[in-house]
Amino acid sequence: MLPVPPPQVRPSIQLETGQRSEDDLTHKLVDIVRVNEKLRTAVESGAPSSVVDQLWDLLQYHVATYFNNELPNLPPVKHRSGRPLKTLAQRLKGKEGRFRGSLSGKRVDFSSRTVISPDPNLSINEVGVPIDVAKVLTVPMTVTEWNLELARQLVLNGPEVWPGANYVIYPDGRRVDLRYFRDRRELANKLAPGFVIERHLINGDIVLFNRQPSLHRMSMMGHIVRVLPGRTFRLHLAVCPPYNADFDGDEMNLHVPQNEEARAEAKTLMLVQNHIITPRYGGPIIGARQDYITGGYLLTRKDTFINRELLMYILAAANYDGEIDEPAIMHPKELWTGKQVISMLLPKDLNWVQPTAIKESCKDPYNCYTDEYILIVNGYMATGVLDKKSIGAEQVDSLWHVIVKRYGNDYARRWVDSILRALLRFLDLRGFSMGIDSLEMPPESYRELEKLYEESERKVLDYIQKYREGKLEAEPGYTIDETLENDVTIELSRVREAAARVAEKYINKDGEAYIMAKTGARGSIVNITQMVAMIGQQTIRGERLKRGFAERTTAHFEPGDLGPTAKGFVRNNFKVGLTPLEFFFHAAGGRDGLVDTAVRTAQSGYMQRRLINALQDIYVAYDGTVRNASGSIIQTKYAEDGIDVSKSDHGRLNLDEIFRRAGISR
Repeated sequence: MLPVPPPQVRPSIQLETGQRSEDDLTHKLVDIVRVNEKLRTAVESGAPSSVVDQLWDLLQYHVATYFNNELPNLPPVKHRSGRPLKTLAQRLKGKEGRFRGSLSGKRVDFSSRTVISPDPNLSINEVGVPIDVAKVLTVPMTVTEWNLELARQLVLNGPEVWPGANYVIYPDGRRVDLRYFRDRRELANKLAPGFVIERHLINGDIVLFNRQPSLHRMSMMGHIVRVLPGRTFRLHLAVCPPYNADFDGDEMNLHVPQNEEARAEAKTLMLVQNHIITPRYGGPIIGARQDYITGGYLLTRKDTFINRELLMYILAAANYDGEIDEPAIMHPKELWTGKQVISMLLPKDLNWVQPTAIKESCKDPYNCYTDEYILIVNGYMATGVLDKKSIGAEQVDSLWHVIVKRYGNDYARRWVDSILRALLRFLDLRGFSMGIDSLEMPPESYRELEKLYEESERKVLDYIQKYREGKLEAEPGYTIDETLENDVTIELSRVREAAARVAEKYINKDGEAYIMAKTGARGSIVNITQMVAMIGQQTIRGERLKRGFAERTTAHFEPGDLGPTAKGFVRNNFKVGLTPLEFFFHAAGGRDGLVDTAVRTAQSGYMQRRLINALQDIYVAYDGTVRNASGSIIQTKYAEDGIDVSKSDHGRLNLDEIFRRAGISR
């Protein structure tokens, strides 16, 4: 007895040549039936037992490979082309199989995919959708007496004109495709409550937006549609961190929920503003980056003054509708400070103190005259500058974090929309461009660097001399060779750190590169050091370069040379330029980094998959315990403390703050 699946499971297909091609399972079933017939004939005609045994084995082979064509020690059944047949087991298992390929994740309708590009004028909740996409993706709309006129207009517009409709569904279930329907006016007049029309996507619809790889829950969030011209999805820049998106060609997916319940869930549970704070560390993952941070710093610096015209531009960008503060300077010209602009946009009952990213030596925020601390008193920004520490994405216990926590998601969304538009408008009007001139350094700095390098090289050569003379003592747990390598590595990293200090001492503090690095907008002091001072040791798998020719890295060195240059130390910087050898070593180190990144991605992806499969049945029960599908207790209290990180203060409950806001003294 062998159950035969119906043709739906093994459909025939028509090839381009016009001939029929049968499914792999059909081929296999034909083999089984053919051998079975032969066996029956052999048994009935009393054939010799060796023939019967042979046919019996062959039948067993065919049935076995029908179930699984990858059995150990058995040759797989192949097509004439040499491709193995895909039989039952192969259809189920693996990434492309029935479970992972057709159930856990699959291709779907009502979805769209295109390149993303930035739009700083959207709200963080919105997504800009091209008209071409809005005319193809549809939402079923039930006709009622309240939307009858709208429905008629949409049907008249049809599929070509946005906003229109693509289909009309009669109450009895008949579908009319408006692309091929002649008399739309008659159909529009027939509309009555009970009809359903599939209308185009319009402003205000809720959709799900996703970027692969989806690594955490903020990789898929609910956005509100804003139909725009162009052919890309538009995204607010502050929402890039949760998706890990940038605009160098990334594509994203958009899914349209198809019923009222799905739309309500998306809007309530998945809207971007409800995911500002991540459950990973209880800080805001959505926030300012790059230009916004530069703009915030330049606007709030002590030496920034703004005339009335510029002030109006900035406040208009922020949609500000409150009172205009008195100017800080009245005569001979009315001027406002940048801090006043921010103060106008802050909530009036906010009090807050925190260090900034440029903090260096000040200890007391109330006695600091260098803007190293942000001090906000009743919504007035008295000192400090805005930078990554206060409004940046992924910054815990920052000004932005406190606004989200104290004033709620809706207020936070409105605040971040307006403040970021204001900062970008200011930066647009001020201008900000980095050139080679922001990396200028005086001649004495290079003399200092030269001295540093010579001193360091002398020390390294001393170590090598000691090693050659056998005077170097091995450190505990290391061979003499390893001890030498450690000593040399420590010395060479010390010289690069010293070079970084020299670079920071001499670099122009008002240069664009330094401003970006210091405020956390982009880059770091290390990048600046490599541009103006010294690139430093190149490493492969955490060690100095050692492979190459016999006893030397390249043919340009003596065999057995252990000096800095021979083992990949780059003493030049990018501004001066590298020697051909340094360039080669730098390229080798860069290649190692690329390979390492690719390998790490694959490993972490596979690790995540294993973890998800191991933990997928674990849930928090109504009694607060954590259990699995069989009801076993995994933890008596979620995470041992019962705190939902995304609703906490950075993973803990700040009771003083809670009591203070409730007006209760402890």
